Amino acid sequence: MRNFMSTIFLLSTALYASGQGYSPEEAVRRMTVADGFEVDLVAAEPLIRQPVAIDFDDRGRLWVLQYLQYPNPAGLKRIKVDRYSRTIYDRIPKPPPHGPKGADRLTILEDSDGDGQMDKSIDFLSDLNIATGFQFGYGGVFVLQTPYLLFYPDRNRDDVPDSDPEVLLNGFGMEDTSSLANSLVWGPDGWLYGTQGTNITADIRGVKFEQGVWRYHPVSRKFELFIEGGANMWGLDFDRHGHLYAGTNYGGFLMFHCMQGAYYQKSFAKHGELSNPFTFGYFRHVPHDDFKGGHVTVGGVFYQADAYPKSFRDKYIAVDTLGHAVRWHNVTNHESQVRSSNGGVLLQANDSWFAPSDCAVGPDGAVYVADWHDKRTAHPDPDADWDRSNGRVFRVRWTETTPSAHIDPTSLSSSQLIDWLNSRNDWRVRRARRLLAERRSQEAAKRLRAEALTSRDTEDALNSLWSLAAMGEIDENVIRKLIEHSDANVRAWSIRLLGDQESVSANAVQQLIRIAESDTSSNVISQLAATAKRLPGTVCIPIVRAIAERNEFQNDPSIPYLLWWAVERYAISASDDVLEAFTDPESWRTPVVRDTILGRLMRRLVADGSEAGFAACARLMLTAPDDFQRRRMLEELDLGLKMIGRKQLPRLPLPDNPLAIKRLDDQTGGGGLNAVPSNLADMLGNIWNDQTTDPLTIRVSARLGSRDAIMRAVTIATDATQDESTRLAMLTALQELGAADTCLEPALKLLRDSKLTSVRLAALKLLSRFADQRITEELLRLYSEMNDPIRSRTRDVLLARSTSALAFLRTVDRGEFPPDEVSIDQLRRVALHNHALLDALVRKHWGNVRAGTPEEKLAEIRRINNDLRAGTGDLEGGQRIFEKRCASCHQMFGSGKSIGPDLTKANRGDKDFLLVSIVDPSAQIRKEYLSYVILTVDGRIVSGLLAEESEGAVTILDKQNEKTVISRDDIEEMQVSPVSLMPENILKDLTPQETRDLMRYLEGKGTLDQKSK
Repeated sequence: MRNFMSTIFLLSTALYASGQGYSPEEAVRRMTVADGFEVDLVAAEPLIRQPVAIDFDDRGRLWVLQYLQYPNPAGLKRIKVDRYSRTIYDRIPKPPPHGPKGADRLTILEDSDGDGQMDKSIDFLSDLNIATGFQFGYGGVFVLQTPYLLFYPDRNRDDVPDSDPEVLLNGFGMEDTSSLANSLVWGPDGWLYGTQGTNITADIRGVKFEQGVWRYHPVSRKFELFIEGGANMWGLDFDRHGHLYAGTNYGGFLMFHCMQGAYYQKSFAKHGELSNPFTFGYFRHVPHDDFKGGHVTVGGVFYQADAYPKSFRDKYIAVDTLGHAVRWHNVTNHESQVRSSNGGVLLQANDSWFAPSDCAVGPDGAVYVADWHDKRTAHPDPDADWDRSNGRVFRVRWTETTPSAHIDPTSLSSSQLIDWLNSRNDWRVRRARRLLAERRSQEAAKRLRAEALTSRDTEDALNSLWSLAAMGEIDENVIRKLIEHSDANVRAWSIRLLGDQESVSANAVQQLIRIAESDTSSNVISQLAATAKRLPGTVCIPIVRAIAERNEFQNDPSIPYLLWWAVERYAISASDDVLEAFTDPESWRTPVVRDTILGRLMRRLVADGSEAGFAACARLMLTAPDDFQRRRMLEELDLGLKMIGRKQLPRLPLPDNPLAIKRLDDQTGGGGLNAVPSNLADMLGNIWNDQTTDPLTIRVSARLGSRDAIMRAVTIATDATQDESTRLAMLTALQELGAADTCLEPALKLLRDSKLTSVRLAALKLLSRFADQRITEELLRLYSEMNDPIRSRTRDVLLARSTSALAFLRTVDRGEFPPDEVSIDQLRRVALHNHALLDALVRKHWGNVRAGTPEEKLAEIRRINNDLRAGTGDLEGGQRIFEKRCASCHQMFGSGKSIGPDLTKANRGDKDFLLVSIVDPSAQIRKEYLSYVILTVDGRIVSGLLAEESEGAVTILDKQNEKTVISRDDIEEMQVSPVSLMPENILKDLTPQETRDLMRYLEGKGTLDQKSK
């Protein structure tokens, strides 16, 4: 099913009303539509159930993919299910018909009596096993059944497959059935495009990715990852200029604008980094104004037909699953990208069972909407009794439209199909283009070539160009002529198609460089930057340099990143050419090169971790024109060193330089290089002196293995005459890079003697790195003299290791320290040690520290519901309680911290959702807010959110918003915690009126002040 099932956790079934919702006819009566529109019931149960994808074939018949096997594949055994709902199965199923037979069906619906409602159904395919998408073409049907892209031939069009399916692709991930590969759509260029959501990893012909949009060519059989990243994307469509958009489940946004070869935002901490760790940036969602409805947008289409008023043409119409609606939106150009804004409601169901999962524009120009139809728009427990009895399709039509007789495009000649390319109904245009691609008529190609080269109309020229490309009849001569077209969209697509060719002539290269130097369209230049990445380095680099020299594009939202990604491809393999192109004095004066490329290039060269990479980085550093730029390069050098970690640095011969310091023993020195290249060492030697207080200089030197740098950091940190911020910066560096032999005693002295709470807390954090009995003894000795914040952090340090935890709990057992100041959260961390004596001491003094049972939580929900029904809440009072109880972790209406989810975008209109979220925060934790538990090699336990990760280190964020950096070398084990950072029972000590106040604030739109803003 689509991504909406993975976004709201499964509420207790006791909270749901019984019954099946409204009848199909009553559901229609309850719907409201935009002025001038009407809604019709097209199909309903028992004819169809659980529709996940819909489309119309050439004969105008409606096909429905029924996702009846969801959520568990048939015939497979679950080996493991983690907190992501990511499932590992006992095997990979064989493709049909040899693999397990499931319940999914691909069904053809017909209206035999012409009354507008489907009354006849035929299963083209049954026994499918978790099938998520389909598309027509090339004498059959393409079907996505993970892990396969299949092709079922039906060349005689008798609605019976001619043979077993052909496996076209193999390797799509299948760990989460709410985010599988999905949404097949033909691109205007003749490629078949699809997407894959979150939580699963694909490995297609050696291309590994989790989230992204991919494409497959039906003739050449090529496979490409078109973009990487994104959210749990379902739904793909192209606008009339051929720009690709993907739907999203990310609150406050509608879509991603998918640019060839680009990288997009992910929930990095939970889903891992992009496959290329050196992107150093990514594109985000399309900015959206006036967001309305739920946070899941799937099945979106650009309306490009003539059955609706002209004002709807080019509007983005998409289903709003959690808002139980279909909405339309404006999409407008913004330099090389776009912006979107709320347009209005096309259909509002007024029915919480209405769960739209897909929409399509029919041959008649009306919008058809698939309704999954279920009360629970949530990812189910894999063992839940999932209701599969419902499913509907509705049609939203303009009242004044007079339907015309359907024409099967296969009955037309190729010449007639070319005429269809000029239709105002894009359903006809797309079918004509696909059929022309299948027929590959030379006569048709000749006519299209002439029309492409002579048409001044944008859409005519584009459709001719696209059709030629889909037919395989495009050549460089045609492309080079169209690159000179007056319309920017034609020029951009010509460049894109040129980049898809096997080779590019020298004349074409010179033409591209000239365009890079002179074309004023950001659309053209952004595509040229994307295309450059696909070309050989000798072609790519001059194009990038020519674009980068043009200052008018320095603030474009796409072009600088696209240029960097093109450079990055050759940063190592052609480093000499890259450095020659981008390190001359003029480059340092060029904003895009200076501000976007050079810093990232430094980081990339260092992060390669090779002798050649360090030598190149030294060359780059030496070209920096002034102290400011040298410092910038030093900052990037620091980031690159942090990426690769201590043990991955190369061993190099020792030059004669004071910074060429021997690698320190791992136990005593923090690691580093045997030596740095002599020219880089000279540069670093020039900025180092024994009296420096610069954190950056000290940190870089320490990363490279300098014991002097570590000792300098210790000296500054313990010097009370230094300013507080400098001392804290040194302690932060030591928390990552220091070792016990140099840091333990100074940190203990700071804890004893410092007058600054901030310094004492930082010293405690440094001490937490080391397993040493002296630390335990000193912390216990000082404990009674500490103030509350330091006592709390001291408990964190002591309880992080089993030996020190035992020492602390024994002091409590002897009555030396009061047990009531130890928090439940800290006691739960003790349980992670799995130590019988520790558990016994906890039970003795605090009882059985555990989460409430499901029955207890349900009783608590009922108790709160009774309190809520007894009166009304006060909005202002609720805001005060929120600020006291919730704002330390959550934002709402721009107020609060962002450790946990931003509640402004949550499904706050659903009281049941809110109550279960509060009473049982661990029931299902959103992926980006999962807590991790790390066991270090010396027995320390660290827990919190995964804020950052790289090949060298991970950064954990705790409930106090404190970050802890842990080297990968120090990690013994790292696991997802089953317990949310959010504590249970936060409503327990509120009065009934306070509970009502808080709930009113959480469910509402904010205070009058906030609403006025």
